[in-house]
Amino acid sequence: MAHTITNRVKELRTARAMTQEQLAEATGVSRQSINSIERNRYVPSLELALIFARVFGCPTDDIFSLETPE
Repeated sequence: MAHTITNRVKELRTARAMTQEQLAEATGVSRQSINSIERNRYVPSLELALIFARVFGCPTDDIFSLETPE
């Protein structure tokens, strides 16, 4: 069974009126990486997921979720 990881990075970023560039600077990655993560084309490392949690001030489970196929 293949699982899919989805995220709410774009939703959380826009709720905080942040640009992709600002989030990239806050997390130490490129704007292109933020774009790829928001489009679910790239799954970030555990380290980066924890950095997102710190930047957004919420648990990683509020940002990322594991979707199980039916």
